[in-house]
Amino acid sequence: MDQRAELGEFLRSRRGRLRPADVGLPDHGRHRRVPGLRREELALLAGVSVAYYTRLEQGNGQNVSMEVLDAIARALRLDDTERAHLTHLAKPTARRKRTSGRPEQVRPELLTLLDAMEGVPAYIVGRRLDVVGWNRLARAVFGDFAAMPVEQRNLARLVFLDPGTIDLFADWECRACEVVSNLRLYAGCHPDDPQLSRLVGELSVKNEEFRTLWAAHTVADKGHGVKRLRHPLVGEISLSFETLTLPDNAEQSLVVYHAEPGSPSADALRLLASWGVDTEAASL
Repeated sequence: MDQRAELGEFLRSRRGRLRPADVGLPDHGRHRRVPGLRREELALLAGVSVAYYTRLEQGNGQNVSMEVLDAIARALRLDDTERAHLTHLAKPTARRKRTSGRPEQVRPELLTLLDAMEGVPAYIVGRRLDVVGWNRLARAVFGDFAAMPVEQRNLARLVFLDPGTIDLFADWECRACEVVSNLRLYAGCHPDDPQLSRLVGELSVKNEEFRTLWAAHTVADKGHGVKRLRHPLVGEISLSFETLTLPDNAEQSLVVYHAEPGSPSADALRLLASWGVDTEAASL
């Protein structure tokens, strides 16, 4: 992916979402020819010259200082995740990571842990949102990862291209935004990953919603929350989730879902768990 273009597009997208009134500047209304703040207004707020800021939007950020990046981040009202993303884009040599072309591995101990988590759906997400490990209940809730081709075990592909996954999420639009925002974060840290470029290209060609969300340059790292599902076997389920980054591999995260004790969703999980055990026993 073109790192210079990514930097410029991200800055323009963040500048475009602000209005003069948001930052205490006069708004001349109909006399404005562009949405959001002008470059000169943003430069004034950040305390840099218009020419300098323009060079940044053109992707020339290699020699920018952290002080200037912090000033621009404050002027753009960026949150912590967006600040980190801006730094990754502007100073790629400070953190660029080479992605191995070898298949991603999961420690055997983690797979054993997943198997032991019988009451909750859980899976491990790796590079590019690939699902690289899961337990039996995760298969019962989210789909049979084991039966999928390896290249299809990817949250972005499933959310945008798999009809069963699209129907599963009652709040699909929110889920789609989260997936794209997480994929954007990964792209900021791994701009040279050829598999990422192929994934983004495939999804852009095949799904209009993905193209729109990707062009918005939204970045977010939502580590917990609630998902509402419409499961084909047990109906509506509400599950809370926690995302835990693995201490020895920052590129892998354990995602665990759970239901409120005594709730209909908890009963539904128990049903799915028992059916999964019965199905597995019958196939032995």
